[in-house]
Amino acid sequence: MSHRKKGIKKEACWTISNITAGNGDQIQRVIDANLIPPLVTMLREESFDIQKEAAWAISNATSGGSSAQIRFLAENGVIPALCGLFACSDPKIIMVALEGVENILRAGKRESAKSCSTNPYTDAVEECGGLDGLETLQRHDNEEIYDRSIRVLREHFESEETEEPSAPAVDFSKNQFSFGLANTAPTTGYSF
Repeated sequence: MSHRKKGIKKEACWTISNITAGNGDQIQRVIDANLIPPLVTMLREESFDIQKEAAWAISNATSGGSSAQIRFLAENGVIPALCGLFACSDPKIIMVALEGVENILRAGKRESAKSCSTNPYTDAVEECGGLDGLETLQRHDNEEIYDRSIRVLREHFESEETEEPSAPAVDFSKNQFSFGLANTAPTTGYSF
């Protein structure tokens, strides 16, 4: 993984992505071989064609990984690395990153439901700017990206607090809008 040739790094990531697309035992072997930290480094620092292959490897691991494996991925910086791809120009890789983040958030939601706690991964997404990235993706031209980003936001980040009304209240006794301002207008004319 630390080879100086770009093509070898790319092929190594591609090979690992095929392994992480397998079952939990195969994902665990990748973890046990200590290949996740170099994948995260490649995802953050390498050229885009290597980043793409590393993103597939990590996203595949989030798809079939157990809760403990997902936790390991999160502890090794996978969330900020994937969220960093939200701003790339390749719609397919944005979808790969979205899927990986969504899988992690879903695993956190399952874990938090068991322990009656909050999802530990939502804070990680927010802290690395991923929430801002998701909000930006709501305006993406690609309909799949738009739909998935909306779904992730609704399922994992929607506030349960009620929002303030956006329209002014109506005072029906005076048949006018009330803008929440005290009556500060002078009641008499101006004197000069």
